[in-house]
Amino acid sequence: MRKPLIACLLCAAAWPLPAVAQQAETDDPAEGQDTETPRSTADDLHNYIYVTAAGIDRLDTVAGTSVVSGIELQRESAGQIGDVLASLPGVSATGFAPGASRPVLRGFGGERVRVLTDGIGSLDASGASADHAVAVDPLTSDRVEVLRGPAVLLYGSSAIGGAVNVITKRIPPRLPDEPIHIDGIAAVDTVANLREGGLSLDAPLGGGFAFHIDGSYRNTDDIEIPGFAATPALRADLLADAAEEEEEGHLDEAEELREGANTRDMLPNSWTEATSLGTGLAWFSGESNIGVSFDYYDTSYGVPGLPGVGHVHEGEDDHDEDMELAGEEEGPVSIGLKRYRVDLRGQLDLGDGFFDHVRTRWGWSDYTHTEFEGDEIGTVFDVQGIEGRVELVQSRRGNLRGSMGAQHSHVDFEARGAEAFVPPSITETFALFTLQELDFDAVELEAGGRFETTSVTEDIFGRERSFDTFSGALGASYILFDDFRAGLNVSRAERAPSAQELFADGPHVATQQYEIGNAMLDTEGAWGVEGYLRGAIGAVQVNASLYRNWFDGFIFLSPDGTEEDGLPVYRFLQQDADQWGFESQISFPLLHTGQFTLLGDLRGDYTEATLDNGDPVPRIPPLSLAGALELQTGHFDARAEVEWHDSQTRVAPLETPTDSYTHVNLSLAWHPFEGAENLTVLAQVDNLFDAEGRRHASFTKEFVPLPGRNFKLSVRASF
Repeated sequence: MRKPLIACLLCAAAWPLPAVAQQAETDDPAEGQDTETPRSTADDLHNYIYVTAAGIDRLDTVAGTSVVSGIELQRESAGQIGDVLASLPGVSATGFAPGASRPVLRGFGGERVRVLTDGIGSLDASGASADHAVAVDPLTSDRVEVLRGPAVLLYGSSAIGGAVNVITKRIPPRLPDEPIHIDGIAAVDTVANLREGGLSLDAPLGGGFAFHIDGSYRNTDDIEIPGFAATPALRADLLADAAEEEEEGHLDEAEELREGANTRDMLPNSWTEATSLGTGLAWFSGESNIGVSFDYYDTSYGVPGLPGVGHVHEGEDDHDEDMELAGEEEGPVSIGLKRYRVDLRGQLDLGDGFFDHVRTRWGWSDYTHTEFEGDEIGTVFDVQGIEGRVELVQSRRGNLRGSMGAQHSHVDFEARGAEAFVPPSITETFALFTLQELDFDAVELEAGGRFETTSVTEDIFGRERSFDTFSGALGASYILFDDFRAGLNVSRAERAPSAQELFADGPHVATQQYEIGNAMLDTEGAWGVEGYLRGAIGAVQVNASLYRNWFDGFIFLSPDGTEEDGLPVYRFLQQDADQWGFESQISFPLLHTGQFTLLGDLRGDYTEATLDNGDPVPRIPPLSLAGALELQTGHFDARAEVEWHDSQTRVAPLETPTDSYTHVNLSLAWHPFEGAENLTVLAQVDNLFDAEGRRHASFTKEFVPLPGRNFKLSVRASF
């Protein structure tokens, strides 16, 4: 069922990490501004768009891009990439458990959001289920790009909701100009008794070779929470069920239900542990280079269960007199994940012809995810895949620059066990793409297109579906003054249904649903239009966008009113849908006198998605607003921020609403060395007032609240 590795090596490859790393060093976000302008409240992250497409330094077609690095990455550090990014405009997280949290972009997650490492897919099973961790270690990341809207044309049809690109230095991006360079980070906190640390080393070896090695370790206990684990509505249901069980003489069951309803202050079975190791070697000769890396990622984490009930398993009935509580019979559910990965990157200088150089990039991954019930193995997920690209970067000709290339991926998915609700399958894609830009000083025009063919084959009954999709975008922007520009993008994005959407048939314990796929699904498409304002007005930085998407054949799960194995049956259906929303951020100085600078930062986002029958699309995050003040003086930066998330009462059938919540966060950063920020000591307190909060995008929001008050101390060094 699996392709030999040697055959995989013949696949096309490339998504050039060097373009990202070199731009991060050579393109100054503050270029054209007064050098006395104070530091941005977000590390100047939202002014310029750093795109991994070679030859296109700033592609405005990709409106809505954010980049997280530096002190902001340190401040938002978490074990899962979804939690790292959740404070950005337009971003939320699945928040299934502290050990499993995937990004949600503009209200969409799962198969509609691609998570990549250095431009190549994570090649894991995180898109198939909310309880599956993303096989990416944020602790060793150098920076993170978040791309939404028309970014689909860069990363493939499955990125119809957007993409997250975690950038590392495992394949050295350049030849170091110092004998040895060391980066390190360490942190502890109180809310989960966090202990984490990461260290990386880069060094030249002579003869044009550069070497990299890194490692990290992260460990947390069960998290502290504000008040009860269950929502008031769920507690009332559990207590009512307990009274009913007691009347029927089932005293043990009644006690379990009451214990679950009264669980508070600590979220049981929410511990995490993760280890990563990586090394890479690259050779440089002029403008040409080739490099390879290997890394290992190992994480284990608890999966909190429904209070008083635990996890419903196949064959169990909620009202069966002989039901054994899952938490009591099998023990708590946990997950062990191991991933081995090899990456290759190459670039060849082609001289002064039409093409400047060719770049190649590929990644191979062997991933295993094991679900444990106590000490017993439940379900095992295996994913083995390869993804790669080759890209020809054009030499600049007058006002025109761009690139074109091909991409291939092969993913072999297999699940074994009683809860293997998706049959073994192979998904194979091949794509051709191009990106072009015309620059006429104040006016920029962009065009991009991607054709992709996808085949999905399941192994049990030999069913196969093939899809051809086209995604494209046209954009125009105009510099109003200085570097402040307005733009408009029009896009068409299409994606093929996933193996889960086509062929699922079984109990999906993570979502507490019995899922049934639809082998007759067609491609999902969306027309989109997005207008934006972006850039600097003096010292004021602005990034705002307003978007609308019209989906044809939107794929979603819908209840059919029946039950199977004690779970409600949900079927994958298709229907047209509309979505609109906005994202905005403005950063501005309030006071600048002597060595004191006071900065302000305002952020907000909202999205609304509605099916053609009038029902809301489920788990769409509500309106969120945030404001911050940052005082910079000499070696210290002090920051205070307030994050407010509205209640969400616009819910799909059988979906529960979510209450509003407000979190107040404080931090103090110390940069002890004059003229350099190669050491940052950060003391922070998150959720200062210990307020209860629940993410609406989470399947477990009714019994997995966000952490309570947290005191955290971290140190980041680079020397």
